[in-house]
Formats: sequence, C-alpha cells, structure tokens
Amino acid sequence: MAHIIVVGNEKGGSGKSTTCMHVATALARMGHRVGALDLDLRQKSFARYIENRQAFLARSGLTLPSPLYRDLPEGDASDEDRLAAAMAGLGPQSDFLVIDCPGSHTRLSQLAHAMADTLITPLNDSFIDFDLLARVDAETGKVKGPSIYSEMVWSARQMRAQARRKPIDWIVLRNRLGSQQMHNKKKVGAALEELSRRIGFRVAPGFSERVIFRELFPRGLTLLDLKDTGVDQLTLSNVAARQEVRDLIAELRLPGVTPNF
Repeated sequence: MAHIIVVGNEKGGSGKSTTCMHVATALARMGHRVGALDLDLRQKSFARYIENRQAFLARSGLTLPSPLYRDLPEGDASDEDRLAAAMAGLGPQSDFLVIDCPGSHTRLSQLAHAMADTLITPLNDSFIDFDLLARVDAETGKVKGPSIYSEMVWSARQMRAQARRKPIDWIVLRNRLGSQQMHNKKKVGAALEELSRRIGFRVAPGFSERVIFRELFPRGLTLLDLKDTGVDQLTLSNVAARQEVRDLIAELRLPGVTPNF
C-alpha cells in the first residue's frame, strides 16, 4: 500500500500547497512513484500547481519527474466513497500518496487525517496560527489546552489504533520563519515544544519567507527543478531555500527514502 502523506491545517495561507508540491516532486525526483490528491474543492491550489507544471513541460518540451494527479470522482456518491475511489485508483500506482486538505474543517479532511501515515501541519510562526493547535493563557503564555484541530487529530489517532494501524507521525512545520531571533519567535518556539510533549507531534523548520516560492507557482516548478530548466547560477537565497527542502525531506523520515538530490 502507498504511504499516505496528508498536509493539513484549518487556516489558509500557511503554505500547504507549496509544501505538498515540494514534497511530492522531491519524492518523484528520487525515483518514487507519487500520487496526488487535492481535497480543497474550492481553491484547488495544489491541483493548479500540478496543472501549471504539466502546461510548462508541454510548452518547453522538457521531461521532469512529476506526481500523478487525479481529481475526486464526480457524482452523488458520499465523500467516503469518492475518496476511497480516488485512492483506489492512485494507490496501486504509487509508493507515496500526497493529499492536500482545505483550510477549513470538512468531512473529506477529517477522513484524510484518519488515513494519514504521516501528517504535516505547516504553521506560520506566530501565536495567531499557534491558536490552531492550542489555547494559550494571554497573561502567562502557558498552554491551556488543545484546539479543535488538535482534538480532530487525536480522534484520527484513536480510529487508527482501533483499526490496529501504525500511529500517525505528526510533524508541525514552522513556516515563514524570520531571519531575526525575535522575542515572539522564541516564545512561539517554546510553546510549540511544550505542546509537542503534551499531544505528541514533532516540530521541524519549514520554509522561510522567500519570493522564489511565489514565482515558481505559475510554471509549476519547484526549487529542485531550476537547474533542469536552464538556471545555471542559483542565488544564495535559492541555494538556502533548496537546502530547506532537503532538510524537510530528511526530517519526515519516510520509509525507504534517503534524500539524494
């Protein structure tokens, strides 16, 4: 069976689609078969990212490793049946299946979280986004308890335990980290470490705030593709960003994956 990687966060603008595309493309470039689903049926940013990639490759005549994308089947079937059908179509062709969830609570997102072998939650490095995971005392900064999203992940873990499946490996990515060691940044980091011990996730550095990520989307490219598209000299910022992708893939600790790009 394909190893299922779910990227979930119930707030928009955290970098879910960018994370999905870079993880999926990195795995494909390492020779793995990668399937892709986008459960955000309204925005479909991950789906459009892949469509942009296919259009760019067709125009340029290039061949680059890419994930295999499928839409959910249309019709009046239940969300459970539609998701099961999409996964049944992609699963036999995939070593890994990358699923992007919407920035809101939906039944499809709930189902995907229960299926996740690896759950990635990108989080902008602020207490505004930290509220997604837990409630914080305004006076002391101490964690008061988990949020509704954390409780949903807990419920998904219980469902997997009842089905005697391996526990979800949950990784929280600190995206858009500033270059300065600001006081707020340290407080967010300390709160995340405290919460990680209480509800069981791993904290990992994600992607810094860089213009290059926004520029790559229209062509469907990732930082790993630049040299193959004729970019001979990478800027220091691009080199650093590419290293962030390498570090992320290593931190995910996926089965059978050794970063070699």
